[in-house]
Amino acid sequence: MREHTSPSLITPDPSLTVPGLLAARLKRSPEGTFIERKAELGGTWTAISTRSFVDQVRGLAKGLVARGIEPGDRVSIMSRTRYEWTLLDFAVWSAGAVPVPVYETSSTDQVRWILRDAGVRLAVVETGAHATVTGAARPDLPELTGLLVIDEGGLDTLLAEGSDVPDEEIERRSALASAEDLATIIYTSGTTGNPKGVELTHGNFVSLSLEGVAGLAEVVAQPRSRTLLFMPLAHVFARYIQVMCVASGAVMGHTPDTKNLLADLGTFRPTFILSVPRVFEKVYNSAEQKASASRVRLRLFRWAARTAIAYSRALDAADGVPAALRAQHALADRLVLHRLRAALGGAAEYAVSGGAPLGERLGHFYRGLGLRVLEGYGLTETTAPTAVNLPERTKIGTVGPPFPGASIRIADDGEIEVAGAHVFRGYHANPEATRDALDDGWFRTGDLGTLDEDGFLTITGRKKEIIVTAGGKNVAPAVLEDRLRGHPLVSQVVVVGDGRPFIAALVTLDAEMLPGWLASHGLPEMDVAAAARSHAVLAAIDRAVERTNEAVSRAESIRKVHVLTTDFTEANGYLTPSLKVKRAMVLSDFAEQIDAIYR
Repeated sequence: MREHTSPSLITPDPSLTVPGLLAARLKRSPEGTFIERKAELGGTWTAISTRSFVDQVRGLAKGLVARGIEPGDRVSIMSRTRYEWTLLDFAVWSAGAVPVPVYETSSTDQVRWILRDAGVRLAVVETGAHATVTGAARPDLPELTGLLVIDEGGLDTLLAEGSDVPDEEIERRSALASAEDLATIIYTSGTTGNPKGVELTHGNFVSLSLEGVAGLAEVVAQPRSRTLLFMPLAHVFARYIQVMCVASGAVMGHTPDTKNLLADLGTFRPTFILSVPRVFEKVYNSAEQKASASRVRLRLFRWAARTAIAYSRALDAADGVPAALRAQHALADRLVLHRLRAALGGAAEYAVSGGAPLGERLGHFYRGLGLRVLEGYGLTETTAPTAVNLPERTKIGTVGPPFPGASIRIADDGEIEVAGAHVFRGYHANPEATRDALDDGWFRTGDLGTLDEDGFLTITGRKKEIIVTAGGKNVAPAVLEDRLRGHPLVSQVVVVGDGRPFIAALVTLDAEMLPGWLASHGLPEMDVAAAARSHAVLAAIDRAVERTNEAVSRAESIRKVHVLTTDFTEANGYLTPSLKVKRAMVLSDFAEQIDAIYR
């Protein structure tokens, strides 16, 4: 199949905007819980009604008006995922302005580029450290007229300044935009060069949110639906879920520090979780590591995991789950699996995973656990999801059919192209990049994939990352990288071999998982540098490579591995804020190690 469309489930309303979704929620459920907020570490969750939230949004919007922010002006938000982020987002929209998210890990150069390119008038940051980073860029930002710090009373300042602005002005401004107007500019994290500003309209968010409410009602629109946001709200995925929750009626919470994630999941008890595959890999690997404290417990865990996977696979079989397997699964659940569900809060039934392939094994494991992972695919340019597995239409190992209202086609060279009301209108102040990306309403994603006979999409790699060996074999590195990264010792993988006689890989070690793995294998403590030379560690990685190679042909398989002593992180610049490896930078900086592989 070369093209597939999922029918739209909604009737478009060209007048409906993001503030309109909030107004509709207020009308439907003024006293219902909108958000639960935990003000301090170890505190309890406090319910905030829709009316209370809207009142706070209106107060901040008045402050923006008093500050001289005009309709269409840009206001940047640089903060971790916290309650104030959502408040500010809706306040900027209510003032008729355009919020511009900035990752809280951004450097001065990145802040300078984004704020200058977007023409930001007011910058709101979370901490004094963020203020220092932004302040260093301020001499090069002539349009920037103000800087507010959340942790230093910046929002209280806005509330005080706006006390004399009438409610009618906010009502007027909230109604100015239409579906075609700009809602936000989100800068792609970019693995090469400066990030591009993706212009998303109110119609992009509204249409995709309402399609999500209709198509994923079982997940996001039940009376008990609730989710805990811990991914960066500067990323389009979390931002979209935030807006969709407004439309669906689901209750939101925020976790600013992922070190507290498991504790917060336990007390908030979300019914659906959104995350990236690395989190699901970490949960599984951590559970296996804890079980390895004793040989008996480890054997029990691995038996339970195999049983969960077999049970999930049997759910897709024509003759269903055999009675013996059903009994084994019930026992595995009673002995092991229920503890993992409890670690995720105990109430989670669904998880939405995106950003990278989850892998068939983990997909089946979590479904066998009782958590249905709906793997999906999307980009900033598609306002997040453009394909997703649905509760009633799931194929583990794929990213699902096109999202309701979306069309997907595969070009002659295998590139995935997308069309629909959720596709962005263009790159900010970059007509050349816009022309390259859009063709008569179809967005060229740069990703490679296939559609099966039922319209389910499988991602096979990135067009720009295809490796061509000296023998002329085309290899998509993503398949190998994603499988190998599932090993508990492995943090990051970069497959190499362009113009070389065979495929190889650079591997970094997971410093968090290393101590537990060593202990469980009866090995002495050692740091990452020593582990990279350890025969036992290298042998374990070689075995993981053998399992990884089972997914590809001999010509595509990894023949050699070089273990690095430096991990790839945001802090050292090798990862983007959305946790993608900057491949070009790695290939350049580790050229000597790559050459050594082929000597």
